[in-house]
Amino acid sequence: MSGATPHPTVPTWLTRTVTAAHGEEGRRWLDALPGLVAAHLDHWDLTVERTLDPGGSLSLITYVHRDDLSPAVLKTGLRTPETVHEHEALAHWAGRGAVLLLDADPAEGVLLLERLHGDIPLRSLAEPKAMLEATSLLHRLWVPLPDGHPFPGTAARVADTAARLAAHRAHPVAEAAEALAEEALETAAALAAEEPETLLLHGDFHHGNVLAADRSPWLAIDPRPVAGERAYDLARLVLDRADNLIGSPGVPGAVRRRLGRLSEALEVDRDRLRGWTLLRAVDLALRSLAAGRERDAELYLEFAGALP
Repeated sequence: MSGATPHPTVPTWLTRTVTAAHGEEGRRWLDALPGLVAAHLDHWDLTVERTLDPGGSLSLITYVHRDDLSPAVLKTGLRTPETVHEHEALAHWAGRGAVLLLDADPAEGVLLLERLHGDIPLRSLAEPKAMLEATSLLHRLWVPLPDGHPFPGTAARVADTAARLAAHRAHPVAEAAEALAEEALETAAALAAEEPETLLLHGDFHHGNVLAADRSPWLAIDPRPVAGERAYDLARLVLDRADNLIGSPGVPGAVRRRLGRLSEALEVDRDRLRGWTLLRAVDLALRSLAAGRERDAELYLEFAGALP
């Protein structure tokens, strides 16, 4: 790559989401981010096309091309317990159902990825079609775990939610939903203790994390990989477009129908799906509180309360 390596501008959205969720640690990472990106542009001989704005909530997304002029994406992310094994999950899938990993510097949280159509998420489709495509893609992602895998289990995710509840228990929104949150934790702990299967799961599978691609109609991005049962992964999809479902007439009936359709489509036990959906709704509510999005927190708690 000729000339000086450019230092990217960090999007305001990324600054806001990282500092809200990670405080001083996040601010230190943001300060180092431009230099980290510039170093990897130089190391991998990449030329910048543009930086996505707003981009990711925990990562800077840079469209680049390689020295052979092929397009790629440089993803520079804050390392967290949920994201630290992303490269290993992508390497195990090897492009089957997910974006292809081209290169990685795991210690720095930097990935070089296949370029997908970032402006065409699965969310752009009407909900029935999007759900059909999503369930088809999940079939490809749920695969046996590699030997000696590093991925955390669902019990660790239950513990994470419990820690979030402890941190935000005094918030009025969380305080009002304390009984619901405790039910979610108790139910999920029992589910994690007797899982019927253990597969590689995406961990954060929803319509926004699926993009159109050239070599396949749709591919998943941004995994937060987990070792566990399919119902855990499917539960996040149950919560997709929760605002639309909550805004529809007869909310409990609409929630019940979605649970039934998705459990039948992927042959997942409905009761276990209901239990994991309860946990993940409470978890998303607590994450929203941590980011200062009270309306989103109330939405997910309303969804949790409507579960049959």
